[in-house]
Amino acid sequence: MQPDVQAFFDPATSTATYLVSDPATKAAAIVDPVLDFEPRGARLSTRSADAVLAAVRDRGLNLKYVLETHAHADHLSAADYIRRSTGAEVVIGARIVEVQKQFIPTFEADDVADDGRAFDRLIDEGQTLPLGDLEISVLHTPGHTPACVTYRIGDAAFVGDTLFMPDYGTARADFPGGDAATLYRSTRKILALPPETRIFVGHDYLPPGRDHIRWETTVAEQRAGNIHVHDGVAEADFVAMRRARDATLAPPTLILPSLQVNIRAGALPPASPGGHVFLRLPVSRV
Repeated sequence: MQPDVQAFFDPATSTATYLVSDPATKAAAIVDPVLDFEPRGARLSTRSADAVLAAVRDRGLNLKYVLETHAHADHLSAADYIRRSTGAEVVIGARIVEVQKQFIPTFEADDVADDGRAFDRLIDEGQTLPLGDLEISVLHTPGHTPACVTYRIGDAAFVGDTLFMPDYGTARADFPGGDAATLYRSTRKILALPPETRIFVGHDYLPPGRDHIRWETTVAEQRAGNIHVHDGVAEADFVAMRRARDATLAPPTLILPSLQVNIRAGALPPASPGGHVFLRLPVSRV
C-alpha cells in the first residue's frame, strides 16, 4: 500500500520533515520535525513545526506519532512541542540510551534519565506500529549514530541521514558511536528492499551540477547511481572514502544546542530559578 507523503523543507538546516498518512483512515505520523533555532541571537521559533501541524488540521488527519530517525546533531527537534500540542507519541530507536549515556555527562544534563524515558516508545528492528490500515516497520540502520533507524510505511522508507540523494551519497560516520563499516552495512540493508521502494532522505545539500532541492528517490536509483554506495562498491573502499571525507568535515553549526535538546526528545532544559532557560556550551581546550 502507498501512504500519502507531504514534505516540508527547512532551508536553514537543509532538513526534510515528512507528514505521512494512511489515505483510508487519515491516521498520520510526522518524521523528523524541526524546531527553529537562530544561534547568534539564541532565538527559538515553532514556525516550521506549526506549518506541519497546520497541514494536519487542514487535511483532517489524526496524528498518532512523531517518528525520530535518530538524535540529530544539525537541528533541534520539535518532537516535544508537537507531543504537547497534539498528544502524539514520540518514537525513536531503542539504542538512543547509548547516545544519552554519551552526552548526558557532556552537558551535565542531570535532569535526563539515561534509559530513554524522555521518549514515549523505544523501538528496534522487527517491531511494528499500526498507522490506520498501514503498518510502520523498523530497520535498525546504525553507522551515522548507534540509534539510527529506518521506518518503512507501505512502499516508502524514511532513512534519516543514512542515505542522501544519489548525487550526494551518504552520511558522515565520525560522531561518537558512529562507524563507517557499520554505515556501509546499513546502506546495503536499505538497498536490499524492493527496487521500487520510495526512499525519503533526511537532508538535501545541493551538489555541483544541481540547482533544485530533492528529497525522494528509489532503491533502484540508489543502487544504480549513489556516488558512495552504488552496486559494486566494496565495503573496504567505502570505509576508506568515508573516513577520508569525514576527516575534512567541521562539526555541524548546531551540534551543541541540538544534542542537549534532542536527548530530551526535543524538550528544553529546565528553567533556572530566575525563570531563564540556558543551553550549555562545553568549552574544549586545544
